[in-house]
Amino acid sequence: MLARAAAIAILAAAPAAAQENVTVSHGYTNFGELKYGPDEVLAYVNPDAPKGGEISLATLATFDSFNPYARKGVAESTAADLVYERIMFSAADDPYGTYCYLCTTIEYPDDLEWLIINLREDVTFSDGTPMTAEDVVFTANLFLEQGIPEFRQAIGNFFSKIEATGPYQVRYEFGPDADFRTRVAQSGAWVAWSKAWFEESGQRLDDSADRPFLGTGPYVLDRVDMGRSVVYRKDPDWWGADVPSNVGRHNFDAIRIEAFLDQTAALEAFKAGEYTVRTPGSAREWAVDYNFPAVERGDVITETIPDGGIDAARGLAFNLRREKWQDPRVRDAVRMLFNFEWSNETLFNGLYERPYSVWGNSELAADGPPTPGELAVLEPLVAQGLLDEAILAEDAVMPPVSDASGNAPDRRTRREATRLLADAGWTVGDDGLLRNEAGETLTLSIIQFDANLDRVMNPFIQNLRLVGIDASLRRTDTSQYVELRRNRDWDLSNIIPGQGYEPGPGLVQWFGSETREDSSRNIMGLADPAVDSLIESVVVSDTLDDLRDRTRALDRVLRAHGFWLAQWENRDIWVAYWNQYGRPDPLPPLAVGLLDFWWYEAEKAEALRASGAL
Repeated sequence: MLARAAAIAILAAAPAAAQENVTVSHGYTNFGELKYGPDEVLAYVNPDAPKGGEISLATLATFDSFNPYARKGVAESTAADLVYERIMFSAADDPYGTYCYLCTTIEYPDDLEWLIINLREDVTFSDGTPMTAEDVVFTANLFLEQGIPEFRQAIGNFFSKIEATGPYQVRYEFGPDADFRTRVAQSGAWVAWSKAWFEESGQRLDDSADRPFLGTGPYVLDRVDMGRSVVYRKDPDWWGADVPSNVGRHNFDAIRIEAFLDQTAALEAFKAGEYTVRTPGSAREWAVDYNFPAVERGDVITETIPDGGIDAARGLAFNLRREKWQDPRVRDAVRMLFNFEWSNETLFNGLYERPYSVWGNSELAADGPPTPGELAVLEPLVAQGLLDEAILAEDAVMPPVSDASGNAPDRRTRREATRLLADAGWTVGDDGLLRNEAGETLTLSIIQFDANLDRVMNPFIQNLRLVGIDASLRRTDTSQYVELRRNRDWDLSNIIPGQGYEPGPGLVQWFGSETREDSSRNIMGLADPAVDSLIESVVVSDTLDDLRDRTRALDRVLRAHGFWLAQWENRDIWVAYWNQYGRPDPLPPLAVGLLDFWWYEAEKAEALRASGAL
């Protein structure tokens, strides 16, 4: 039976004359109790999972760097989860807990003005050198000095001091504006890199990298064909192999990633056995393309796995830095012209749901009219003139619903979209295009690098042109796409803005005014004082009830603002794989764990080879 871990309060000598109560624990949670005690095996893994073999997957992007923390280059990002490790970790069945991993215990006073992390003394980097407090402090400072600007802006004042107070002890002191609830989680979220390696290599965090940084993780880079494929191999001397929280995890000897330029080529390569696990790129693929002989023989397994996490809602963000998209009536009109009902029935085989919130499929999403708890947060903002009074009585904004009988939205929807555009000063000229008083046409450019999405975007563009919007699809390769986004040379661009169960300072990076001008997350350039105020209230929530109420209020305002066009989401996870792998059953609610806790079954693999299937 899993232990219910309670924090142990002890009396410790304070730096000043007075003493303070100090908690020593193996983990931390803001809400309730930790699910796991120290040195427990995770409940959702197979502790007897065999070790060995290879798992291989595809990615629909080329890459020219191994640094996902820089603006330069296009990164192969798998290394972040394979080669690096964080000081503390979260379990896939405990959304609010965080546990020591590279550490043994943490210490903190009741007011959390400071935090001490006591590091394990047996952690080594993959070159065999020990990880010490000096490396942890160096890594944190590297992020604070060379990390992307939006991160430094959001977190720069969070810590007032980070110092090594012993060979294996790090002390964090927090700035006056550091929110209480995220102090432990943010401190434990740092990865650990080798200070000596950075000094010897001259590598910078804000520059591209031709190899992963020296880390403590279970895998190391084996070989790479830059832009085409990369193989990570299990480190035979990995320090963490016998740590209880790693039992049943990191089971493969090798992990291979193959890059493809389009989904069709990737699917055909999977059918041919060039790689062995595929997460389908579209609903159409899942519905119609898995009837090839290997599936019929049982050599390829297809599984639909319910997703218990918050929806990863896909959509298109408006570039709010452009004046034409600053008018909410224009944004509303554009949203009306995406016909999800027709798209889902005709293009998605009825497999998708319509997103409605960045916290969809969770209790953090606003629903119906505001609750009393939400009103307590929203009413002061209305009184200050930061929000329209209507938000206090109206239901939370939901996406428009149209007729599935044809791509074009129904006449009622088109008339309403035309009316909104006219109210915003856009009228149709003799050439059928919308113009403003200055004679400028209402142009709209969607940037996209995935050719398989043309069948979704082109009907949407037809609908936009029906009402006079001069819409176009600009499809590029991955590198061009990244540059266009960085240069803000677009009107609509892909965004997946789904958030977590315990939102904190990361909300600033996504939706805060201070990141409007330079952010890889706030790509729309959202700047709204009401949103800023609500973010602040969410961040300082110290009870689960407050967190729910304030997050729902924020969600309600974000949805009313309409910074994005919500397109579709999948409430299931689809996986196809050659029948040589095993997995826990059931899976935890918050992770599928393909590279984490699945395993290779050698006898099944040999049977596939013997039959000529692979």
